[in-house]
Amino acid sequence: MNQFNQYLGFKAFILLLLFPFLSNGQTSESNSQGEIKYPQFKFQGLFQARYLSGFTDGIDATTGLHHSDRKAVENTFDIKRMRLGVTTKLGERFDVVVLANLADFKSDPKGKVLENAFARYTFNKNIGFLVGQFRPAFGIEELNPADILKSFDYSNQYTEFGNNGWTSFQIGASMFGSFDLGKLPVTYAVSTVNGNGKDQVSDKDNGKQYSSRLGFELDKKHNVNLGLNGGIGEVYNNKVFAVGLDLTADFKLADKLILQTQLEAKQGINHYLYYSLAADSRTANLNEYQMRGAYFLPNLRYEIKYQKLTAIEFSCRYEYFDRNFKLDSNARQTYTPMAGLEFGKGYTGRIEMGMQLDTYKHNIANTTAYDNNLFIIQFQGRFF
Repeated sequence: MNQFNQYLGFKAFILLLLFPFLSNGQTSESNSQGEIKYPQFKFQGLFQARYLSGFTDGIDATTGLHHSDRKAVENTFDIKRMRLGVTTKLGERFDVVVLANLADFKSDPKGKVLENAFARYTFNKNIGFLVGQFRPAFGIEELNPADILKSFDYSNQYTEFGNNGWTSFQIGASMFGSFDLGKLPVTYAVSTVNGNGKDQVSDKDNGKQYSSRLGFELDKKHNVNLGLNGGIGEVYNNKVFAVGLDLTADFKLADKLILQTQLEAKQGINHYLYYSLAADSRTANLNEYQMRGAYFLPNLRYEIKYQKLTAIEFSCRYEYFDRNFKLDSNARQTYTPMAGLEFGKGYTGRIEMGMQLDTYKHNIANTTAYDNNLFIIQFQGRFF
């Protein structure tokens, strides 16, 4: 009976998501004869290339893998992202979004390349739906594309929570919108996903992962926003969870000088790690395998606006992350100081230079859990 109720509930959720698309198909053709004609296409792209040079002997620059025989590639040029995307507006409230990263073809493209692939219908500011492959809202980083990050790349916790199905690109459906709680603006998102990553033929099991996010705009002038994130789910008949908290705030120090800050913390069960271990080398209790982390990212931005140079930025993200803090703690601390030059509007052109300094509680030879100092120069060009 419990399985039957779950089946009916899931079907009702799917019908709710499909309703706007079905109703859109019944719209009179006379609307297309107005001033606005559909479909409308908007193309966007991103190119990111890097030069990496390791300051630690025996560690690969791209993977961070330690080699005890010292046979590592310690400096290299790398194409990080070559994204091409299109947003097709099929109606006033209905659009389809596709985004692919062609740089993923440099290695086995299985489970890669295609990033966004979803349809979205927005009734009004209060409610909208999307279905397909997308990034479920579960923190600050999920709300920002890679091209406008205040650091070189996403955080370590973003990657690990993505492996566990809470962040990064997932396949599923979501409901989103905004409303006012008195005088307080609130945004929300509720998502259900397979939880096994992007570009998958099917879910890995019958369980799903359900997550939600509430965002509160506490002070518009200073961009003070508080985010609360939570999720529950089932993986191979075991219950899993994740929670998160994030905060942003901007401080205008002078006419052209702004200090932008981000703070984010997450904790959850690391079922990805648990099921990657052999059955005889792990405990029987999945709850013992938990991850947690936090980062603080201050970014000092000086809007110079001199000829084609828009701004100069200095940031330094500090992150603490432990992927198995209860049973086998090996915390990773990462400092990422960076200086950047912005050209054009909205990071149309960008040059970044800095370091990634990793320190582990315990070094483990011939793994990625090894102290590493990496020098990075990154160039970016984008159109949108």
